[in-house]
Amino acid sequence: MLAVALRETRRTAVSVWALTAVASLVLHLGGTDRSNGTAGLLPALGAVFMVIGAVIRERGVAQRQLAEQETISEAERAQRTLLEERTRIARELHDVVAHHMSVITVQADSAPYRISGLPEEAHEEFAAIAASARESLTEMRRLLTLLRSDGTEGERAPQPGLDRVQQLVEATVRAGLPAELSLSARLPDVPQAVDVSAYRIVQEALANVIRHAPGARTRISVTSDGTHLTVLVVNDRAQQPDSPLEATGTGHGLVGMRERVRLTGGTLDTGPLPGGGFRVAARLPLDPATPPAPEDS
Repeated sequence: MLAVALRETRRTAVSVWALTAVASLVLHLGGTDRSNGTAGLLPALGAVFMVIGAVIRERGVAQRQLAEQETISEAERAQRTLLEERTRIARELHDVVAHHMSVITVQADSAPYRISGLPEEAHEEFAAIAASARESLTEMRRLLTLLRSDGTEGERAPQPGLDRVQQLVEATVRAGLPAELSLSARLPDVPQAVDVSAYRIVQEALANVIRHAPGARTRISVTSDGTHLTVLVVNDRAQQPDSPLEATGTGHGLVGMRERVRLTGGTLDTGPLPGGGFRVAARLPLDPATPPAPEDS
């Protein structure tokens, strides 16, 4: 009865006890000696052990339920903390970065009307600045939507891919960086994660060249062998005597590249070249089922 009460439900334990009690009474009535007063001994002992087993079982169930509830509560607290932190980051991005980008857009758009006698090159430069600022605001709004939601709404928003690399390179050339793009015309179907990662890698690599080696000749190549997409960005040593916009970097850009490549299961190779300049090479699998490969350092 103790084993049954520990392992089975209360109804099953009561049923077994009742059958045991009936069997005990039948055996007692069929026996030769009916005067010893032990007819109810077995049912009574069975009931005692059934109650003990049921109490132990119910206590174990209650403890497991309490542990599960505590786990759920801890997960809910962690999720709430994460959402609060994401909301705080979104608020800071909106109040600080988005505000300044809006100011830049307005100033760039209104500069040709506020300043008389500007040459045509200056008009084009201000127009390019305004276009870049507006694109940055669009990306910022998409990011804010992602941060303020559970992530599903933001992921459904359109994201840039390889079809916009040409525009990215052209904007970089207008910013004064001599860049050349070699984009294979026969690229296979590229998964969305790889498509976005390839664009972001090119974007960050070009931004690093502008910051650390302004004016350096840069070559961008995007090719595929059918199973992998190869993104290569190589810049020469800066030819302009101007000092770089940033003498030292935080390294967040390279960290972001590695995270994107790791999520797609690809490899990333970055480093300076012997003759000066820098090289960024990413190899991204076109098969989403490809397991993550170790990164090259």
